[in-house]
Amino acid sequence: MNIAPTLAHELVKHGIAYDVVSHSHANSSLHSANSAHIPSAKMVKSVVLEDDYGFVMALVPANQYVKINELNTMLNRNMELASETELSYVFTDCDRGAYPPIGEAYGMYTIVDYDLDDCDDVYIEAGNHTELLHLTRNGFRKLVERSRHGNIGIH
Repeated sequence: MNIAPTLAHELVKHGIAYDVVSHSHANSSLHSANSAHIPSAKMVKSVVLEDDYGFVMALVPANQYVKINELNTMLNRNMELASETELSYVFTDCDRGAYPPIGEAYGMYTIVDYDLDDCDDVYIEAGNHTELLHLTRNGFRKLVERSRHGNIGIH
């Protein structure tokens, strides 16, 4: 098990219990959900955007896209998707593209889609391409308790 140390620290800090779900190698949150045979609506996808002011992490279900225009309007910013190269310097303890939904721990403002608030439980990337963490609703809420929430996802 190779949980990203930053994620492991946050889980311990907040006293969050979790189960590890192993799956075959997957290159996206949606593929991870399919590989692990879990509902894609319960899989948290981390999308990192950036502008001249820095990074923002948007969290949506894996079966949705981030409404970037609406998010820009909400935050009065002009963000675009961050490049994997730039993110490799931020998420130094994670495999490229397997970023846990804990933007604040990596110095990023974070926004959570309302649809994730309605889930009884969720699955998150563990920082690698072969493991997910299964969290209860309360566990996930503790993990993102200081994040903003909004209608930022679309199917």
